[in-house]
Amino acid sequence: MAAGNANFDEILSTTLNNYIPKLTDNIFTARPLFYALTNGQTIRRVSGGAKIVVPLIYGTNSTAGSYSGTDTISTTAQTGITAAEFDWKQYAATVTINGLEEAKNNGEAQIIDLLEGKIFQTQETIIENLNTMLFGNGTGNSSKDMLGLAACIGSGNDDGSAAFAGIDATDSDNSWWRSQVSNQAGAIDVASMATMYNNCSVGNDQPTIIVTGQSQYEAYEALLDGQIRYTDTDMADGGFQNLLFKGCPITFDGTLSGEGKMYFLNTKYLQLVAHSDVWFKPTPFVRPTNQDAVFSQILCYGNLTVSNRSRQGYIYGITPA
Repeated sequence: MAAGNANFDEILSTTLNNYIPKLTDNIFTARPLFYALTNGQTIRRVSGGAKIVVPLIYGTNSTAGSYSGTDTISTTAQTGITAAEFDWKQYAATVTINGLEEAKNNGEAQIIDLLEGKIFQTQETIIENLNTMLFGNGTGNSSKDMLGLAACIGSGNDDGSAAFAGIDATDSDNSWWRSQVSNQAGAIDVASMATMYNNCSVGNDQPTIIVTGQSQYEAYEALLDGQIRYTDTDMADGGFQNLLFKGCPITFDGTLSGEGKMYFLNTKYLQLVAHSDVWFKPTPFVRPTNQDAVFSQILCYGNLTVSNRSRQGYIYGITPA
């Protein structure tokens, strides 16, 4: 060990453990999709299992109905309940401090300052990587990436009916497992947005956030020229520019820049699942035998899941206004 504070590793581990709640908060309030998936503690925590199993209801109970007097009440066994299965995915980031950095930072305050700088670097990297991943289709890094909107809802020129999570939505019997999809093939307009919003809605079960690229957001903003522009106070308090469409906040993310897409999300059914024991869990700092350094890994087990695709939608093929 390099000369210096004998409690170096202990100080590092203690500081990192204390910093993790702040780290996770900074990460999941940094982008609008993260914020929508985690605001209000909507992350679902699961203790284990070979798969992440999400129960689904796709049919009604045929025994429900009125009766009179001594009428026979149906006891017919019911179908209409199934489950979607999602694989556990793993994500990690490493915080490394080399021997020279250790030697230069001997005092406790210096050690903490050094580690906080390393954590900030790691935090910014996780934000960028996870944000890109949660918009993707899960095939990145040889399909080791977590699922994203492109998988849970759709991407490219598809019709939202691809097989997904163990359910073949191409089968007409499974049409309930199809997301709402529309090819705009032109500039965005209020009528198209209204149709998609309504297609994703049943009664008061409506999209909770609309996410698009900056150019599409600005095109919608231009459509409001001369009108009063309302914003969602919760999203605004989170630091995100937003406007309201039919009472639903619409905002933009740089990951969708140039994509020509607009996602209509109902986060009641779109859920980030985290392993209850391994979610931004730091390992103890260790010293490899062949390196002049110490390192800790921050581990995450989880995945993005969806329990009702028909309440999710996206418009693709949007061209600049």
